Amino acid sequence: MLSIFFWMRSKRYVTMLDPFQHRYGNIFTATLLLPALVSDILWVACILAALGGTMSVILGLSSAISIIISAAVSIVYTFLGGLYSVAYTDIIQLSFVFVSLWICIPFLILSPAVTNISPTVHFNQTLGNSWIGELKLEDAGKWADEMLLLALGGLAYQALYQRILSAASSTQAQVTCFAAAGTVFIMGIPSVIIGAVAVSADWNQTAYGLPPPFERGEAGKILPLALQYLTPTWLSVLGIGAVAAAVMSSMDSVLLSSASMFTQNIYKATLRKQASEWELQLVLRVSVLLVGLAGTGLAFGDDSVFALWMVSGDLLYCVVLPQLVCVLHFGRANSYGAIFGYLVGLLLRGLSGEPLLGIPPLILYPSWREVNGVIVQYFPYRTLAMLSSVISLISVSWLVELGFRHKLIPQSWDLLGVFDEKKGAERERVPVPCEEKNFVLNTKL
Repeated sequence: MLSIFFWMRSKRYVTMLDPFQHRYGNIFTATLLLPALVSDILWVACILAALGGTMSVILGLSSAISIIISAAVSIVYTFLGGLYSVAYTDIIQLSFVFVSLWICIPFLILSPAVTNISPTVHFNQTLGNSWIGELKLEDAGKWADEMLLLALGGLAYQALYQRILSAASSTQAQVTCFAAAGTVFIMGIPSVIIGAVAVSADWNQTAYGLPPPFERGEAGKILPLALQYLTPTWLSVLGIGAVAAAVMSSMDSVLLSSASMFTQNIYKATLRKQASEWELQLVLRVSVLLVGLAGTGLAFGDDSVFALWMVSGDLLYCVVLPQLVCVLHFGRANSYGAIFGYLVGLLLRGLSGEPLLGIPPLILYPSWREVNGVIVQYFPYRTLAMLSSVISLISVSWLVELGFRHKLIPQSWDLLGVFDEKKGAERERVPVPCEEKNFVLNTKL
């Protein structure tokens, strides 16, 4: 999958939508922006909800006020500074997150309420569950589906490509990718330890009391609860700073990625091809503001952070990722196959239902269950939608090309002009979009 990044660098692309625009044209590219934009908005809501929950537990501050303040700060400095502000603040924010969480670990482990974090059953859990848990065979499909979603869905995020494609050289891009792959495991260790400590703690020795958070349905707030009741006050405030830094580090990247895709691939390439530098800057800033406000509005809901995270990656995994892989690695992919694959992936994912959005499933896969009146699919339906989209795209592209090349389908039926030799020659002569000077992404705004 890393070959995707470096292939795009060799073509001097700026956004992940550039290869679609170069091969399929502007209309289909605009349809791909929609799932990417929805995913970015849900991602903004996800991280803002995490911050609001943390501050409401530790500081007693209203979750709404916390969300508004954090969103305002991120929107303002992204609005004013563009990619420069995102790059420089990310260095500071991620360093602060790393140091702060690791400082919290010794205090959590040495807390009087925590006696042993070994993976055994603890006396304060009336349900008798250890922190390691149990993976049942009948649940394997759901686990595998979510694992693949989280592992591969991120490959279709523009926020990732804006880092790789803006690197000074291909070597630097490669080093960044492999360094990040190793660092992500180190960054995840504190989260695992905090969860193990929370399960192992005797909450009856704290002001929180019994029953523990897991039995109260507050497992989603375990980080702020652990910091609030198992560490000194000053350290819990430091933990809030770590969460706030992580939120703003993610939010500014998402805001800029959505705004840059719309400005570069939709406004400049389709709506206003002769737009001036000042006009593009204005459109980029307005786009940052609108995406930020939309995500902030969704963050006020009661949905869990993990659920928002999963839904934000759903559309990218089922719809955009198959398109991205095929446009880069399948030379015969054409507009007809791309449209068919897009519809297949979107249709299968929509018919599978989404409890978070209140959409009931119309397709019931094997091993489905009803949990608290809600139908839960334990079949890897997301992966099925993704693979079906890939197979449909490749099959239809190949069959349509075969039909036109062998005169089995009349040339007059080529409504999109894919097999028009004159248009095809013109497409080959058109330079990739990024070979033009891109004022939007090269200026400091």
